[in-house]
Amino acid sequence: MASSTYQPVAPEEDKPPTSSDSSQDSSSAIRYTPEPDVDDQDDLAELGQGEGYELKELGGSSRTPAQRDDDEEDAEEEEELASNRRRRASRASVQSFELYTPDEERKVLRKLDTRLVLFVALLYLLSFLDRSNIGNAKIAGLTDDLELDDNQYSWLLTAFYITYILFEWMTVCYQLFPPHIYISCCVCAWGVLASLQSIVSSFGGILVLRVLLGIGEAAFVGIPFYLSFFFRKDELAFRIGLFISAAPLATSFASSLAYAIVRFGGGTGIASWRLLFLVEGFPACLVAVWAYWWIPDSPQTARWLKARERKIATLRMRKETTASTATGEKPTAKLDSTPRYKRKFQWSEVLRTLKDPKAYLTASMFFCVNVAFSSLPVFLPTIVHSMGYSRLAAQGLSAPPFLFSFVIVLVTAYLSDRYHSRSVPMMLHAAVAMTGYIVLALAGTFKLGHVLRYLAVFPICAGFFSAVTIVITWTVNNQPSDEGKGTGMAMLNVIGQMGPLLGTRLYPDAEGPYYIKGMSVCAVAMALVGLLALALRIVLKKENARRRSLWREDEMAEGEALVGRRATSEPFTFLT
Repeated sequence: MASSTYQPVAPEEDKPPTSSDSSQDSSSAIRYTPEPDVDDQDDLAELGQGEGYELKELGGSSRTPAQRDDDEEDAEEEEELASNRRRRASRASVQSFELYTPDEERKVLRKLDTRLVLFVALLYLLSFLDRSNIGNAKIAGLTDDLELDDNQYSWLLTAFYITYILFEWMTVCYQLFPPHIYISCCVCAWGVLASLQSIVSSFGGILVLRVLLGIGEAAFVGIPFYLSFFFRKDELAFRIGLFISAAPLATSFASSLAYAIVRFGGGTGIASWRLLFLVEGFPACLVAVWAYWWIPDSPQTARWLKARERKIATLRMRKETTASTATGEKPTAKLDSTPRYKRKFQWSEVLRTLKDPKAYLTASMFFCVNVAFSSLPVFLPTIVHSMGYSRLAAQGLSAPPFLFSFVIVLVTAYLSDRYHSRSVPMMLHAAVAMTGYIVLALAGTFKLGHVLRYLAVFPICAGFFSAVTIVITWTVNNQPSDEGKGTGMAMLNVIGQMGPLLGTRLYPDAEGPYYIKGMSVCAVAMALVGLLALALRIVLKKENARRRSLWREDEMAEGEALVGRRATSEPFTFLT
């Protein structure tokens, strides 16, 4: 039998009479409906609010062992609700319809991954490249040509993060403006500013450009919030992992490119550091034009999805709750096809998030992670050079630890989604990175060799890059509303990006070659990350238990009153 796409089919009693009703044969038991030629948004919203379901595959359960244990413990309470649910299900069965098959959903997810996630990862690669290549430029002759002392170089790093922090509130702009316009403007801005660094001739000139570059890149960091428009919360870590993994990839690429420029760029007549800024900055200006045409504002506007696929991409998100938890309103599965930037902005959700202790716990974690995340990528060429390697070799040896991190970030993100866990990988990577920093801090005391010191960099890089992926995903997961997610991301970055103000001053040349103080501070910071993750896990488990208990009480109390009406959705659940 040829395969077919499932389409909503009207109940038997609602079908209009046709001439074929009086002459049915045995083949009429199987009915197919043609794929629509247009994307009907009114029908889409109506379907999303009904009692629909997806066709699920038979076989193994996707629930984790911990979730199955909870189900067994709650079996008695569930049995009391079973009769009411069966009565509701029997009434709703006539109205139920088959929305899409698992194969169709997988096809849509593949397109979202390859056409959207990988594209925004490319944008982040360019972003991180333009912010961190100043470390490669330093040992390529920047400080010598501009006659910068150690304090002036530190200010170039710090100035970027001052404006980067002050403009983190722009994350909420993803809900206020069409994302395809907003993102393309951000990319063009930082591409122009990064390229202009190649023509500066003084400390003041490059300092101004670094300040402006911080504004341009701050406007872009809300991409994880933007991805939540397209992916469910238990799918988000891997997609954010793909996005964040562009950072170590960018750093390794920058080191490899810097090696090639220093090695072969002398014949161009342009200083190596100037050529480096130009080659790594200008491509963003070209990609900005592509971003304007390629980036969708929502699943309904993705030009690279077919009409049927756009419906599926929208319908599969209907179970993501948008109800406010502060007012006591029960979560619903309503589907709103209106673009987010056209919806009314709920300022009450912003205030609720600002009062939420969970938002401050994740922001504190991000602060500690950023002490390491902001310092090692820009100082690693200098650190490797201080181990006794030449300037040229230091550029090349800076790449492998970040390539290793790229792989580990993807594996961590996949497992985090697979087992629905955020705290466990966070604590594990914090411990691993802390151990690596302790080895480097003790290297001077125990006279450890260069090879061992270099190998210790690998778990450090893998640890803090993976921790960044998890903490960003965790922040988005912890907020049920779009306004809450945007505000949570803004809080995460405003508080968290203060970490670089400390991290960028941890490795002055005077403390080389072992940089004991800087390594010790980063070791303590990663230890705090693990402790904060444990504290948040405890808070979230208690909150989930409280919400589940209240929901069951409401179900028991309403019982008979809900017969024949739409069933109450389950409460918003935090991923621990």
